[in-house]
Amino acid sequence: MSITPHLARYLAFDLTKHNSSDEIDKLAATLADARVDLNPHQVEAALFAFRSPLSKGAILADEVGLGKTIEAGLVIAQKWAERKRQIIIVVPANLRKQWSQELMDKFYLPSIILETKSFNEAVKARRFNPFDQDTIVICSYQFARSKSAYLESINWDLAVIDEAHRLRNVYKSGNKIGKAIKEALNDIPKVLLTATPLQNSLMELFGLVSIIDDYTFGDVKSFREQYGKVRDDTDPAVFNELKQRLQPICKRTLRRQVLEYINYTERRALVEEFYPTDAEQRLYDAVTGYLQRPMLYALPPSQRQLMTLILRKLLASSSFAISGTLGGLADRLEQRLKADAELPELAVAEDYEPYHETKEEWDDEDPEPQEPLTPAQREEVQAELTALRAFEALAKSIEANSKGEKLILALEKGFEEATRRETNGTTAPRKAIIFTESTRTQLYLKTLLESRGYAGTPDAPTVIMFNGSNADAQSQRIYRNWLKRHEGTDGITGSKTADMRAALVDCFREQATIMIATEAAAEGINLQFCSLVVNYDMPWNPQRIEQRIGRCHRYGQKHDVVVVNFLNKANAADVRIYELLDQKFKLFSGVFGASDEVLGSIESGIDFEKRIAQIYQECRTPEQIQTSFDALQRELDDQIRTELQQTKHKLLENFDQEVTEKLRMSLLDSKARLNRYENNLYDLTRYVLRDHADFDPDTCSFTLRRRPIGHTDEPLGGTPLGRYQLGKNVTDAHVYRTGHPLTQWVLQQGRQTNAPTQHLTFNYSQTSVKISALEPLLGQSGWLAATVLTFDSFETQENILLTAFAEEGQVLDADLCARLLTLPATALPTVVPDEAAETLADLETSSQREWVERCEAKNAGWLLQETQKLNKWADDRIRSAEQDIRDVKARIGDLNRLSRKTTNPAEQLAIQKELNQLTGTQKKLRQQIFSVEDEIEQQRDALISQIEYRMKNQLTSTRLFTVRWTLC
Repeated sequence: MSITPHLARYLAFDLTKHNSSDEIDKLAATLADARVDLNPHQVEAALFAFRSPLSKGAILADEVGLGKTIEAGLVIAQKWAERKRQIIIVVPANLRKQWSQELMDKFYLPSIILETKSFNEAVKARRFNPFDQDTIVICSYQFARSKSAYLESINWDLAVIDEAHRLRNVYKSGNKIGKAIKEALNDIPKVLLTATPLQNSLMELFGLVSIIDDYTFGDVKSFREQYGKVRDDTDPAVFNELKQRLQPICKRTLRRQVLEYINYTERRALVEEFYPTDAEQRLYDAVTGYLQRPMLYALPPSQRQLMTLILRKLLASSSFAISGTLGGLADRLEQRLKADAELPELAVAEDYEPYHETKEEWDDEDPEPQEPLTPAQREEVQAELTALRAFEALAKSIEANSKGEKLILALEKGFEEATRRETNGTTAPRKAIIFTESTRTQLYLKTLLESRGYAGTPDAPTVIMFNGSNADAQSQRIYRNWLKRHEGTDGITGSKTADMRAALVDCFREQATIMIATEAAAEGINLQFCSLVVNYDMPWNPQRIEQRIGRCHRYGQKHDVVVVNFLNKANAADVRIYELLDQKFKLFSGVFGASDEVLGSIESGIDFEKRIAQIYQECRTPEQIQTSFDALQRELDDQIRTELQQTKHKLLENFDQEVTEKLRMSLLDSKARLNRYENNLYDLTRYVLRDHADFDPDTCSFTLRRRPIGHTDEPLGGTPLGRYQLGKNVTDAHVYRTGHPLTQWVLQQGRQTNAPTQHLTFNYSQTSVKISALEPLLGQSGWLAATVLTFDSFETQENILLTAFAEEGQVLDADLCARLLTLPATALPTVVPDEAAETLADLETSSQREWVERCEAKNAGWLLQETQKLNKWADDRIRSAEQDIRDVKARIGDLNRLSRKTTNPAEQLAIQKELNQLTGTQKKLRQQIFSVEDEIEQQRDALISQIEYRMKNQLTSTRLFTVRWTLC
């Protein structure tokens, strides 16, 4: 069905208009482009983040597993679509790749990870500030702190901070990372993501909120005085006031509120116990004794703590993993004895793949200059070298590992448990992902499994590997075959790293039974089709373990997930670590995300990892190990247990029924808006590309036969020919989305479509859709006008105003006008008589007035909210100044009482001296309180004046077209 140029022009303007920040239509294009099925709470959260144009951001605090990354991705994608592209994302180091991958996979957004290596390369390439990019910048907390001066020099459009509970103590003087990031991103719109915004003290809320907006509350002193110990059951009025002040800036949705459209599965844990062989135990004891020596020449002093951790992890992984590193350490000592020169950094990344990431997280000291060896030191180095060669020989003599031998049995137990129960009539696929921290162990396990019944063929592999390089022959073959399959589609991104990851995941889903993965697979890939996770090597950082399991146990998983862990029963420390991870952190069993409160309580898994490493390093007997772990467990109990549980739940959560009903309505509304947006975009595309493509409306697709001519009379970029399709799960065509250059050209052409004044005869009988509201107008004629209204105030809002009347006198509402324009029509030239023009103008003026009044009322509400916030901020500041006087007065009273009791002349003299000082301070504070009040009032008034200046309230209108209509 062909549409009229008038409808095409109307659709183009409607699809590209500026919507209010609190309307779901603002996100319509972003929702259509997102390559993920969005849930209503995620759309609500994205709208909430900047619902008011005066907002400085939000804390999105949904419980774990509800997709806060998706919520932030929607906000980022919307900013990107608005051409606001100076965007930075600050995350824990181990989440950087995941964020980069999710942005590309789900929102087609490019990003760059800035770390020391890429930063220095950019500086060498004469980029003055490497943070100044034409793409989204992702960096770690530590890197943001170390480069805070560079961050501060950029006027960011948006900053997103993930795992933001790490900054909740920013108000404390010792919180260096928090203060550096806050100051570097001051006055920048921010979105903070955390499942645990409040853990131990209400002061943590003050800290997080202050990162977003320093004017939500006063200072630390006034907040502590008003809310520091408030409880919902003892101070209901004050509690409700705090809740009210938090509501505009903090949003939290609970898992139980979204059960209507998200189904959760369980985690089930299995433990595979093993005992090392005599040779393995000798190797363990020898390397442990070596690492506990007071002086080691093979390890740089600045990296001793980090390298000790890595060597212990490799030792626990396999004899194959540790042997190469032991040889590397010995080689370093041989070089030192020969040249006595500065040695290069020890290359352990091929053995322990998370090396570079762990190094950045641990933030070791700068290296110290290496002094020449004395004769006595050369003897010590030779002795250490001899020991290392002996350890290396012992490791290489071990041909089989007891833990590896248990893997086959553990896999079969895991498969049996995973497939034991049906879900919706289906059993879990026979898929397992095995995690190790060593690439050498990875290769050993692949060889072992293939020799024990898991051998496949080159074209149908049973066991595949996934690591940071994926340079093995099998992975390269899988990649080449994948490229052939997806040739000519948008499945190929052009990034070899991204496409290799996609190829291996697809192979695992469709062919292989087992994927053996290093830590690289725990970042940025989704394996909902796999329900068996094997932790062959166990990280000590509980957040890393959660990340691993979360690759499979996440939204979209249809089956319970079985988690298999290996436990060395001969190692007392290993046993205690597992107890902590299982019983305290609750990582391995229960409902999806049951560990969010606990993981949030420890603030950083790196600190926990360092404590474990310290115990291994310092404890030499089982009794010492037991005592140290008991002390660590008591610390964890104190952190996890909090008296605030009930209060924080009530403070951050809304009534379940209210939220659930709102989300149900939001789901229906967002689906309707999205369908309307996509249908309108497809109709406009059919009109603009009618001479360039063949269309298939049943699948919302088209085949581009030849490229349209752009504005420079050149073919439209490198737009590929072939099939395009609207939708989320397109695999055999190019994805037709708003951000695509072809779509942008179509929208631009639509806005420029010539829609002259004509007489349109709409033929109702030619449409297959019944529109009952139009039937009373059959046989009638009238006039219709479309006008774009633009209202500039705190933000720019646009409305496409449709006004029409029938010559019999009936006025048509906007919805009826839009339906009329969708009908097929024939056109003849005409002119607008004065009488019709006046009637249309009167109707337009009335509709325009109503719309402007709604805009002004909305602006007034935002202004009132901001004014009330600033008034309360001013009250807080004045309260703080008055509290200073009360504190001094109370101290004077204490000293006077003490003076009356003491008979010691020296003490009496000291008291009188302090009294004199405090009396002077009291007088000054009383004199200053008025100037402080004036200063605060002036600051508040200045802020309000700035806001009022932005509220310019300018209205412009542009007529799109005027037509005479007849319906037959």
